[in-house]
Order: sequence, then structure tokens, then C-alpha cells
Amino acid sequence: MTDVDFDSEQYEKCREAGEILAQVRDEAAERVEVGVSHLEIAQWAEDKIRELGGKPAFPVNISIDEEAAHATPERDDDATFGEEMVNLDIGVHVDGWLADTAVTVDLSGQDELAEAPAEALDAALDVAGPGVDVGQIGAAVEEVIEGYGYNPVVNLTGHGLGHWEQHTQPNIPNREVAQGATLDVGDVVAIEPFATDGRGKVQEGADEEIFALEREGSVRNRQARQVLEQITEEYRTLPFAARWLDSPRAEMALRRLKQQDIVHGYPVLKEQDGAYVSQKEHTVIITEDGCEVTTRSR
Repeated sequence: MTDVDFDSEQYEKCREAGEILAQVRDEAAERVEVGVSHLEIAQWAEDKIRELGGKPAFPVNISIDEEAAHATPERDDDATFGEEMVNLDIGVHVDGWLADTAVTVDLSGQDELAEAPAEALDAALDVAGPGVDVGQIGAAVEEVIEGYGYNPVVNLTGHGLGHWEQHTQPNIPNREVAQGATLDVGDVVAIEPFATDGRGKVQEGADEEIFALEREGSVRNRQARQVLEQITEEYRTLPFAARWLDSPRAEMALRRLKQQDIVHGYPVLKEQDGAYVSQKEHTVIITEDGCEVTTRSR
């Protein structure tokens, strides 16, 4: 095992990102009420991140009821919150060093479903540490969620966080697996239990508002070229929203870039119709004696 300098710039920036994120998550969650606009919450959170000295690591995800991930408002979105289950998933980076967090704000009156992933996350944090097989974390998550009478979402996982990389190894399952990766001192990982009263598997929906650069490439179309320049300069390999792009014809430019496999989209991930999904997520640094949670409320 190599010596890890937890005072290095990398870890200091991870902590700074986590501190900004904890504040923004808590304040954004308080603003979620029936009748409030999705777009207003997303833009408020993204602006607040910048105001506090970070940058959004990906567009604010606002997932409703059966939606689990990758839902974000479009440019002129007029959707408002109803008596629904709302998941906020927010990311911050400081110079490419990341933090990722999520919370369920339940407006639907299903307290237990909202509590299940929060308690499962606490159980996972008790287990996480150096030398721990990620399957043990999955087992802790699964036990709590099933104890509430719900299913963990088995095809969504926690993940490592790299430099300018939102999803790296190791994947951290939400159920017991026979053998997974082993956590090491210095790893930065996001642990994110999902609970559902559905079947425990999500699939891709038709909507797509979040994209990321797949590869560098040259394009002939002027608008597509301008959009590609903005993507590579501002977001690099991190996910971005169509509404973040300055071009008045951004949607058409994105279609061209997708056709050439220069960018890829993230379809909204959903449970079966009529189901509900709840989520809780923290980012942690694996330390010699356990883990340090960077996104805890202060």
C-alpha cells in the first residue's frame, strides 16, 4: 500500500467540492415544494454552486416518481412539482476534483420509502473502509432496504470519482455480490443506495437532456463546431445539459454531434410505471480507519 497524502491539493479540492455541495443540496431540498418550477430549482442550485466557488460536475438531476436518474429540465421547461417523490442528484467539481450527492424530498407522503435509502447509506458508511470488498457494502444496503419491504435498484451502482471523470471504478453495488473490487486507502467513491416499490430494475426512457463528450472529432457544420468548442473548453468529459449551450440552435448541433459519435446522450432511467424510486448519496474518501464523508451537512 502506498502512502497517501490526505493534505494534498487533490483531497483538499475534493473536500472543498463536498462542502459547497452539502450546502447547495440542503438549501435546494428546502426549496422543493408543490407548485415550484423544476427549472427554477436546477438553475438556482447550479448558480449557487458557481457563486460558492465550484462548478456543476453535471446538470442537476430532478427525478420524479418512477424516474431514477438522468432527468434534468430542458431549456424552457414549465414543469412544476406535484405531490410526488422527488430525487435531487447534484455534483460539484473544483478544478476537476469531484463530489456527488443525492437526497429524496418526498411530497407524496411515503415517508418509509424515503427513509430506506438514507438508513441504507448509513449502514454502508459503517462498513466502508480499506480492504473492504464492495460486495459487503452492497449486502449492507440490500439488507436495510429489504428490511423496509422494498427492493434495491440492482442495475444502478455507486462509483469511483476520478479527475474530470464522474464515473470510474470501482462500481459499488446496491445488493450483495459474490466478489467485487476492494477499496483502498485514498479512493474517492460515491455510495448511492436506491430503493423502490417496483421490481428493482430501471430501463432507458425516451427523453434525453444530458450529454457528454465521447471523443474529439472535427465537424464541418459551423454551429456544431461552435457547440463542440464550448463543450471541450467548459465541460471536457463531464456531463452537460442541452440548456447550458449558448448556441441558438444547440439542439440541432447536438443531433449532428451524436450522429458522428462525438457526443453521447444519457436517456432518463426509469422504473416501471406507477412505481416510486428514492435515493440517498454521499461522497467519501477511504481513510486508514474507515471513511471521511465529504458531502455531510455542516
